[in-house]
Amino acid sequence: MNYNVTIGLETHVQLKTKSKLFCGCSTEFGSPPNSQTCPVCLGFPGVLPVMNRRVVELALRVGVALNCRIANRMKFDRKNYFYPDLPKGFQISQFDLPIATHGKLKVSVDREQIDIRIHRVHIEEDAGKLVHKADGIASLVDFNRTGMPLIEIVTEPDLCGPDEAVAYLQQLKSILQYLNVSDCDMEKGSLRCDANISLRPKGISSLGTRTEVKNMNSFRSVRSALLFEIKRQSEELELGNRISQETRLWDQETEVTRPMRSKEEAHDYRYFPEPDLVPFIITNEGIEEVRKNLPELAVQRQKRFSEQYGLPEYDAAVLTRDKWIADYFESCARLYPKPKIAANWIMGDLTAQANERGVDILELGCKPEWLVGILELVDHETISGKMAKELLVEIIQKKQSPQEIVAQKGLTQISDEKSLSVAIEEVIGKNPKSVEDYRRGKTTALMFLVGQVMKGTGGKANPQKVQELLREKLEGGGV
Repeated sequence: MNYNVTIGLETHVQLKTKSKLFCGCSTEFGSPPNSQTCPVCLGFPGVLPVMNRRVVELALRVGVALNCRIANRMKFDRKNYFYPDLPKGFQISQFDLPIATHGKLKVSVDREQIDIRIHRVHIEEDAGKLVHKADGIASLVDFNRTGMPLIEIVTEPDLCGPDEAVAYLQQLKSILQYLNVSDCDMEKGSLRCDANISLRPKGISSLGTRTEVKNMNSFRSVRSALLFEIKRQSEELELGNRISQETRLWDQETEVTRPMRSKEEAHDYRYFPEPDLVPFIITNEGIEEVRKNLPELAVQRQKRFSEQYGLPEYDAAVLTRDKWIADYFESCARLYPKPKIAANWIMGDLTAQANERGVDILELGCKPEWLVGILELVDHETISGKMAKELLVEIIQKKQSPQEIVAQKGLTQISDEKSLSVAIEEVIGKNPKSVEDYRRGKTTALMFLVGQVMKGTGGKANPQKVQELLREKLEGGGV
């Protein structure tokens, strides 16, 4: 491609509080439309906003974790614009004195570390939600989301492609989860990302005309939307056309971006200080207290997993990317003395089952003690590895412990030599050619005979024991 790509991201994060930013309405997700509103969040005349202290505490935690410069004095401003989902006709946000600025986030892309500069972190209230009817006759408004506490995290235009953008968002999501400031559920809208993207010919230093892309509700959407915009803009430039400064929406079904509104000139939001909220003072002592009490983040946890549990760097990175998976692994590691085996099951079979069902690992309902129970049954040769995988599926489906399911279904592995010898002699008698092939040096014939024993016992025979006893019989001339 003959162009350099420049991307900046604006990420809106709904903070984990019980009440909204300036009133006592609930922030619970999924309630009936317009059931979580009051005169304050609806902007009725004469009402006054009251600051939610918890919001400032959580935003401060994010600013410190992102290595930002924390403001000792911050204030709120009115951002004035008209839209049907904004009942007051303005949004309370922060303009010239946000809570945090000039941060930095280190991101790994293809094993290379890059620094992404954080331009600012500011607090603001959310708008409502428009619901467009399928027949196109009307649009409905749900104001439940109005006044929800948000922070907006804005990067500098430091990202050079979709892979870097996704890596940044994954790292940011991990930090927010570890800080316990948000559930970061993109499907619920707790984590929303807008991207500003522009192209410029190689060798030119000035940035090209930027396009804002909205409506991306997953990491996959972000990657696909940016790839589409790169292709679209480069084709336009190759034809000699001018890129319009506009906002475009990502259409997930058709996988294209569509024009939403023109943005030829910067919006004049007529910012002015919010008259009903005084400026807030944040002391240096308060900032240092937050810094000292930051929880262990993914980077530190990854290093500890390698040192404490002897895990390879790759395993530790995969397990710590998501806080809840890391917690799940540590719960298993406390109960089971072989952390590498537990890690393999979590990254392998458990992840495969989650992907197959389109859910997170925790939503499978397999408790850490149940996974450990499976591993112990294998260690004690009560069940085979194959039976263990089948047992995992049963546990997920029935939400019962492995011991209960083994007892109900009679899944105990057969390791008794006397019982196995009967099954082996029967298979040897039925397969004289395979016996002869093995004695002539064809080692694959042994595995065929092992398979026949496993089949005859319904997969319950201990395969190692079967192989050992078969060798003894065939090589000892017992048959």
